[in-house]
Amino acid sequence: MRIAGRVCALLLLFAGLALAANPPAAGPTPSARAIALAHDAIVIDTHADTTQWMLDGGFDFTKPTQRMVSLDKARQGGLKAEFFSIWVEPRFGPQTIERALDLIDAVRRQAEAHPEQLGLATTAADIRRLTAEHRFAMLMGVEGGHAIADDLAVLRDYYRLGVRYMTLTWSNTNDWADSSGDQDDARVHHHNGLTPFGKEVVAEMNRLGMIVDISHVSDKTFWDAIATTQAPVIASHSSARALVNAPRNMTDAMLRAVARNGGVVQVNDYAAFDSQAARDQAAKFAADEARAEGPVDAAWDGDWLHGYPHIDAFQRRFAAEHFTRPPFRALMDQFVHIIQVAGIDHVGLGSDWDGIDWAPQGMDGAQDIPRIVQGLMDRGYTDAQIRQVLGLNTLRVMGQVEAVARRLQRQPDTPARANSGPVTP
Repeated sequence: MRIAGRVCALLLLFAGLALAANPPAAGPTPSARAIALAHDAIVIDTHADTTQWMLDGGFDFTKPTQRMVSLDKARQGGLKAEFFSIWVEPRFGPQTIERALDLIDAVRRQAEAHPEQLGLATTAADIRRLTAEHRFAMLMGVEGGHAIADDLAVLRDYYRLGVRYMTLTWSNTNDWADSSGDQDDARVHHHNGLTPFGKEVVAEMNRLGMIVDISHVSDKTFWDAIATTQAPVIASHSSARALVNAPRNMTDAMLRAVARNGGVVQVNDYAAFDSQAARDQAAKFAADEARAEGPVDAAWDGDWLHGYPHIDAFQRRFAAEHFTRPPFRALMDQFVHIIQVAGIDHVGLGSDWDGIDWAPQGMDGAQDIPRIVQGLMDRGYTDAQIRQVLGLNTLRVMGQVEAVARRLQRQPDTPARANSGPVTP
């Protein structure tokens, strides 16, 4: 199913309204040296929600667009590889797997349609090869463990189709892992972290070579995942809780644990995760936004596929009309704090492009990566250190996850349940 032309026109209208109401403000002007470094480095971003628009909006990644990431913007900013999110709204219910497969197909079809410009990557070596060939590397990550429908066979099928990480939860607690998004909701049945089956999921991801992503999970789920995994983890799009008190952000203890694990924390570009003032502003208007969004949401109840573009457009317009973008330094403060706590080897880029409606000044999409490079230069980091943040840390984790999988696959087979049946804490 595809969005009708009038919906696409509506999205473009709302994007124009947002730009007029809250025009992009400049971050640091990148120097020629910063631009050159961004273009020479292997730059990897680990989370973009552009996939929805490829599937539902007929978006051709190789064509200019108002989306936050596209091939022209990637080339302008030096981005070489992107993990496209396979995110399924939980309201899809029984159609969750079908929806996930459609999203995977949308990414794969982009690469197949433009082989001279794009390529599907499933390994660290693929990213290096495609970069050397001057082709953009497309990767995939499932966002939310509910998308496997409690079935390890589905997890394996996603891996076979090219998915290389899975976020254990999205904002919803699933049948085997608690989420940070509803941890205070008494109506939700929680498990106190990972269930026994949840630990089986992590173990099977290790065996396959699929990266365990701990963005979105509750604190207890995080610690259970760290205790269970044999391979490095990532937080594909999370910032630091010491700077912004959001449950989605990571405490300093978590940052240090990811460093001991060998993983990488990928900094999110969402304003309310990067700036406490922005988060407070969002909280102030939360009730107003919910009341205003209600009729839009209700109008599409039971038809989330067609309703999502309308709700997304509403949220972007509301943000433009009510929120003030925090300064660019809020984003750089996140990078610096995580580097100071976890170390330069454990920080990367996880923008959340096309999944956010509000970013710090100067960060409007992939074209603005040189601003981050300049910001790190201004904070005193060397070119070699900046290359680590831009992508080498992520490449290292990918390689280590692949090595753990090879080791585990050489061990005697351990039967894995194809379907969990009833899942209990």
